Amino acid sequence: MSTSGIIRTGIGGWTFDPWEGHFYPATLPKKRQLEFASRELKVIEVNGTYYGSQKPETFAKWASEVPEGFVFSLKASRFATNKKVLAEAGESVDRFLGQGLTELGDHLGPILWQFMPTKKFEPDDFAAFLALLPEKRDGLSLRHAIEVRHPSFMVPEFAALARKHGVAIVYAHHADYPEIADVTGDFVYARLQKGSDEIETCYAPEALDGWADRLKTWANGSQPRDLPRIDPGHTPDTKPRDVYAFFITEGKVNAPNGARELQKRTA
Repeated sequence: MSTSGIIRTGIGGWTFDPWEGHFYPATLPKKRQLEFASRELKVIEVNGTYYGSQKPETFAKWASEVPEGFVFSLKASRFATNKKVLAEAGESVDRFLGQGLTELGDHLGPILWQFMPTKKFEPDDFAAFLALLPEKRDGLSLRHAIEVRHPSFMVPEFAALARKHGVAIVYAHHADYPEIADVTGDFVYARLQKGSDEIETCYAPEALDGWADRLKTWANGSQPRDLPRIDPGHTPDTKPRDVYAFFITEGKVNAPNGARELQKRTA
């Protein structure tokens, strides 16, 4: 049995004009950008699925263009996470999961359920929402990650609720949003959002060294000691966990460089 989970580092999306001639070769056709990106990186977080549905043929096409071992993380529909009463999101959740995303097969990574910064923690309603997230769809196992961005979630009760439902709380390295590094699922999902376009590797080399150590700690089943937790009294099972880390938001021009450099450091 392996003593470490798989570490995958990546970016948000694969279409971004400043990457042309910077990350992508200048002569590379747009239609081959996914093919190229998926061979340089190990995971991509898809933002488009947050705003609207895709066709099954689209997911099948994406799957056909990427190599073995590469996965997509899909941001779940805003129509599910932006509801005032989350317990009433069942139809939206089912519609999102039923659009054909299982056509990705082994290339389907975690599903990211992202909540507005104004969404406050209401334990009963949030518990009802988590109960709507199925473990499987069309025979394919699903992994769920939840990103909350209101400080009311920074209580032990939230971590306990996430553990109960087996979902991962997203660790966000962000200037404004809460940092919650508690391990609550069988994988870890980190969004590194303090990069800079002025730094060739998005994060400075010494910062990448630090993140490499943290990612390896998570993958080995432990928790980094220098990241904040909301339920420090709980110790999760020490077992290998897959880790997904994305360079998102700030420093987007050099995000692919950051992902590649961090992947090298965790090899």
